[in-house]
Amino acid sequence: MSTDTATASASITDTLWYTRCPVPTALGIAVQRGWFADEFAPDGITLKSIQETNDAAAQESHFDHTLPSSFRQGGNIPAIWARARGRDTRVIGLSWTDEFQAILALPESGIHSARDLRDLRIGLPVNPISIDFNRASALRGFHAALGLEGLSLKNVDWIDTRSSEAPDSGTRSIATGDGVRRRLRHGYQAETLALLRGDVDAIYVKGALGLETARLIGARIIADLGSHPDPEVRVNNGTPRTLTVDADLIEARPDLVARFLARVVDAGDWARAHPEETVAYIARETGSTPDWVLAAYGADAAQKLGTFLDDDSVDALSDFKDFLFAHGFLEADFDVADWIDPRPLEGIARRTRDAA
Repeated sequence: MSTDTATASASITDTLWYTRCPVPTALGIAVQRGWFADEFAPDGITLKSIQETNDAAAQESHFDHTLPSSFRQGGNIPAIWARARGRDTRVIGLSWTDEFQAILALPESGIHSARDLRDLRIGLPVNPISIDFNRASALRGFHAALGLEGLSLKNVDWIDTRSSEAPDSGTRSIATGDGVRRRLRHGYQAETLALLRGDVDAIYVKGALGLETARLIGARIIADLGSHPDPEVRVNNGTPRTLTVDADLIEARPDLVARFLARVVDAGDWARAHPEETVAYIARETGSTPDWVLAAYGADAAQKLGTFLDDDSVDALSDFKDFLFAHGFLEADFDVADWIDPRPLEGIARRTRDAA
């Protein structure tokens, strides 16, 4: 073992970091139920939330994954971006929770479907963050909607929508099981205002916040992507979601990675058996209400928090990576197959079979 690896191995025995996006994740359920503390406290290992630290560099690790001994579950764009920049991470699990995704226009615009967007203006957000996942998500959403109508992104005008707020003025607090999470919403303010002013003709929204926005402004849904029967149409930042960990942690302490992942898997199983409580947990995670959660993520949201690495989901992740690279969101290309490490999940499945 090299000196660097030995040093890393020593340091990771007392602190593990985790972060997750404000979306439905099994990791979030496990955190709220206190399972990680139960798992690691007897060993003297402290679990810390990246959202709870005041260290700006540590907070940025939610996007660039530079913090050692850390796990991340959430939107795949930051995870892909970090890997493309050379961060040595591994995907140890995927989840797929379909969510409300839509292209919106105003009723008085006369726009009834994405077919009507030819030669019109689409609003694309510009946010002052390291990887603008909202812009990438919107571009993908328009790509999918236009493609269903035989059009492409070349058939519309791209209009940047920039928030007039300072970068940190959109912060709000969400009470969760690990305290109060600070979150920069970077939501739909800029593009919604642009739509209402008539600066753009259509915008993309998703999730509970996107559905709330659509109903608040009385928008017309001209493309419902989240419920489309073709999974390829639904692929975006949240579908599939990645669970990543830095590679050094897997190599130095695979036992800790396996134990952490096992609790995430357990949380998905628990959610399926406790749908009402799970919806309440998701509402806390998303800063929403149970009614909006059910409307945005479906009545079966609690059944969709499982962890897997099936071929179809890996292929979807790879295709989305290709899209991001083709549209300039990534510094370099890479092979998603090489990014996947199935060993921890295979170990859990093997132990489950042996115990049966």
